[in-house]
Amino acid sequence: MTPQKRIYTKDDLLADMAAVEPFDEKERADIRATIEFLRRDSNPFDRTNFAGHITGSGFLLSPDRQSVLLTHHAALDKWLQFGGHADGEADIRNVALRETEEESGKTDIKLFTPGIFDVDVHEIPENPNKGEPRHLHYDIRYLLLARSLDFKVSHESKALQWVPLRELSAISFSGSLNRMAIKTTP
Repeated sequence: MTPQKRIYTKDDLLADMAAVEPFDEKERADIRATIEFLRRDSNPFDRTNFAGHITGSGFLLSPDRQSVLLTHHAALDKWLQFGGHADGEADIRNVALRETEEESGKTDIKLFTPGIFDVDVHEIPENPNKGEPRHLHYDIRYLLLARSLDFKVSHESKALQWVPLRELSAISFSGSLNRMAIKTTP
């Protein structure tokens, strides 16, 4: 008899969230807000929930752990980590891996650490072309490791680039992206 795969649930995610050690006060507040959102919202993983929704991201390190692969996001026109919508899936670790693979064209990615690496709540601007009002992304991030430096630019990106962690602040004004670089840099 083949054992059934255990389904990861919202309660599992809440337990994982409770174990996250915040890096700073911003992340502490974002962890608290994400936990509260998960507890009160009956549909937190649906992208059409404009009270906000959970998203999953991957901070993808190079094999030598000195650089991060970033996407110049086509719609937002910013350098960001890979990530996207859960589309109903509660296993946000899988979401982060899937989105990173889709957006980078890489299939040689693995989790570098098993737990949640970073949590950030940020506002997404209104998008009249998609009929989307301004809303919040409760972004749960995982630290990933690539086994090679190759990549492929997807339609969601203007470009991809390996950026040395110590130089990230020169191209990114994102506090949370720079926070992840600091967390990663020895």
